[in-house]
Amino acid sequence: MSAIRLARGFTGRDMIIKFEGCYHGHGDSLLVKAGSGLLTFGNPSSAGVPADLARHTLVLDYNDEQGLRDAFIKHVKEIACVIVEPVAGNMNLIAPKPEFLAAMREMCTLHGAVLIFDEVMTGFRVGPGSAQGLYGITPDISTFGKVIGGGMPLGAFGGRREIMEQIAPLGPVYQAGTLSGNPLSVAAGLVTLKKIAAPGFYEALAAKTNALVDGLTAAAKKRGVNFCAQSVGGMFGVYFAATPPTSYAEVMASDKDAFNRFFHAMLDAGFYFAPSAYEAGFVSAAHSDADIAATVAAADAIFAQG
Repeated sequence: MSAIRLARGFTGRDMIIKFEGCYHGHGDSLLVKAGSGLLTFGNPSSAGVPADLARHTLVLDYNDEQGLRDAFIKHVKEIACVIVEPVAGNMNLIAPKPEFLAAMREMCTLHGAVLIFDEVMTGFRVGPGSAQGLYGITPDISTFGKVIGGGMPLGAFGGRREIMEQIAPLGPVYQAGTLSGNPLSVAAGLVTLKKIAAPGFYEALAAKTNALVDGLTAAAKKRGVNFCAQSVGGMFGVYFAATPPTSYAEVMASDKDAFNRFFHAMLDAGFYFAPSAYEAGFVSAAHSDADIAATVAAADAIFAQG
């Protein structure tokens, strides 16, 4: 919410671009879903969001490079910012196409819009430089959530000096927060950041996550189950579909009933996956190789039952 207000204040423009299936908090401008058609303005997806505000939010398809370019052509003087989960995690895990992120950076630079990477989920989870480091794309503003508080309540955003200097008292954009500068959360965050800076931390995390998705995929294939999985860093997605989805529409086309049966069977066996076909999963440093192997074995037994 504050990052978008800052982008609007910096550019003097009102319109924002977000992507269907990406979640960026419950600010009014962000609780908007896509309408029909590529360049259709969204409608409020929550009661209490004025239609006059929602009309300033343009919802596009994730990973659709051409749709993004078309939006800039049509609304070039109106777009204040583009906000995106660089690796989508709120419609299950959707990996970005490299050309999609590159086009985003190109169009924002060319037309004076602000590029915002929402790293609340990806921050320090997919690599030491977060998603922007992993993909080599530098946004104008980055947002982070509880990861920087070691799991404690905290949020922060930052970016280019000329943009951040628009925040009061240096500039005209107002920002405040009850938990701003919370010393307990900041202390927990600093300890966490020091721990994950240990040599080999991310390599080990990625290896365990890869072992999980590879093991699940192999077990499903052996049992003839229509299933696939993928990972980025410590994030993973499981899908009851032939191939990993690249968009919200493809996620919606997956077999949700099969996922529900799998989820409850795994839960009964003592393994707790995210309770929705539209949520990414996470492997942590606390998970052992034995944990991964046991998870795969339990899934194999469930797949064998059809």
